[in-house]
Amino acid sequence: MAKRQLGSQGLQVAALGLGCMGMSEFYFGRDERESIATLNRAIEMGVDFLDTADMYGVGANEELVGRVVRERRDRVVVATKFGNVRGEDGSFRGINGRPEYVRAACDASLRRLGLEVIDLYYQHRVDPGVPIEETVGAMADLVAAGKVKYLGLSEAAPETLRRAHAVHPISALQTEYSLWSRDPEDEILPTVRELGIGFVAYSPLGRGFLTGQFKTQDDLPEDGYRRNSPRFQGAAFEKNLQLVSEVERMAAEKNCTAAQLALAWVIAQGQDIVPIPGTKRRNYLEENVGALQVMLSEEDMRRIDAILPLGAAIGARYPEASMAGLNR
Repeated sequence: MAKRQLGSQGLQVAALGLGCMGMSEFYFGRDERESIATLNRAIEMGVDFLDTADMYGVGANEELVGRVVRERRDRVVVATKFGNVRGEDGSFRGINGRPEYVRAACDASLRRLGLEVIDLYYQHRVDPGVPIEETVGAMADLVAAGKVKYLGLSEAAPETLRRAHAVHPISALQTEYSLWSRDPEDEILPTVRELGIGFVAYSPLGRGFLTGQFKTQDDLPEDGYRRNSPRFQGAAFEKNLQLVSEVERMAAEKNCTAAQLALAWVIAQGQDIVPIPGTKRRNYLEENVGALQVMLSEEDMRRIDAILPLGAAIGARYPEASMAGLNR
């Protein structure tokens, strides 16, 4: 498995990571036994970069990941996040970046994971009510205490990144990035590259849309997240479906799947970018890893740009309330 470096502090991870969120929440069809098998298979294949968060399943996802990784600690890089506060009933209680909360959240994540140190610790969403210097200062204290190795932010604006990086080196920024979410190309990617920060691309398959598995809205699970996503609604769905059909056509010509083509495109954007496609099934994991073998020529890249240029996807990334928490 090829390695990539995130930031300039020494963090190295597999060129393709694994998003674990769907194993515990938000997407239909959970199977804990298959999830554990998928985690084990990922590690066997060299996919050593596992991404979780304290809010996924209200802590359940960290516990699940912890059950697998604590026995193979030297073979994995564990990333988790804090900041999205939820009640035990799953209700969302806002964003918290206060120093005392940062410390308490880290201790709770370490307990659930069953680990002594978190490899990469992200602020999941920026708290507009707390100066970023205070939040990152508390995160830096965790590094000094040996509880965290590297720091990250998620969905942070360029100016926030600059202020945070001035307090303590930020190794990675995690933001949605895919063929139909190319917004980071405007300001985010230039900023992280200027500062020497790695970029972790979540939802690199457009929440499954870029795989081509959804042909009509009837294909969307009734209790899944996608039913509430603007890009999966009405006319937006139909327009986006036309774009994906072009991706499928090109993938067929290259003897790969649409998912592999979409992932290969993200991987080709730079050695400082690591996509973390989420899956809870071994067959999809193995398909995703196959994207590392898909080579894209300059002509291929130009053709993809013509199919899905910046801003081509129709609809917002999240419902309106969630969009307010992005790029702060």
